[in-house]
Amino acid sequence: MLLLWYHCDGTGPAWAVPEQPEIITGDWVFRGQTEHFVDAHIQEIPENAADTAHLAFLHGPAILSGSDLRYTKSRLWDFMKHVWKAEWQPEPEPHRHCSHMQLQHTATIFGRRFPLLDLSVSARQVGPGLVFLIFKHAFLGHGIILQTVTPLEPLLQNVVHKIYYQKNVPAIIPKFILRAECIQFERDVTIWNNKQYLPRPLLVCEDAGIQKHRRWFAQFYSERSTRPSVPKGDLDW
Repeated sequence: MLLLWYHCDGTGPAWAVPEQPEIITGDWVFRGQTEHFVDAHIQEIPENAADTAHLAFLHGPAILSGSDLRYTKSRLWDFMKHVWKAEWQPEPEPHRHCSHMQLQHTATIFGRRFPLLDLSVSARQVGPGLVFLIFKHAFLGHGIILQTVTPLEPLLQNVVHKIYYQKNVPAIIPKFILRAECIQFERDVTIWNNKQYLPRPLLVCEDAGIQKHRRWFAQFYSERSTRPSVPKGDLDW
């Protein structure tokens, strides 16, 4: 993966992107990728991590129901549910340009937990457009999805997910994980493509993480940055 630094003020790199040791050593190998074009502001996509309240509604329905939100609530697939527990936090200095989300996934079938689908995900965002999502499964091994968000226009983002997984694990396993992630991501894309970004939305207590994330993300703007419409000088979201 080739990464280039760009700053609208012309300043040099303020941080380095960490390497993933398992990829460097060859223990984890490339198993596939997906690509999407999203009609949204770049800030919308990482903000999703802090919006933990949406997980049950949007990502609770079984992946078997697909990504079309008209059918995800169908009774046909109601026997299976995804259960998510997530916590997002910004990192302190010297890594204030990073944030971290810990995600625990379980699934229920006919109301009973199905341990084989238990999954732990540690997601670390580095800067505004790069995320390391490390997967850990008790039986199916470990791997990582690298998410990159590249602005093509002010409200058009190119989002790529690349998965690397243990080379001794059959390729069908990481391909299934990538497919499941793709279905869930496309549910978000439907929302992003049909919503308006509000710089100062009306938030309830369950949305406290969104405000916290916006304050963290504000560090990536400068005076010359193109940003969501907001009264001049007001970044206290």
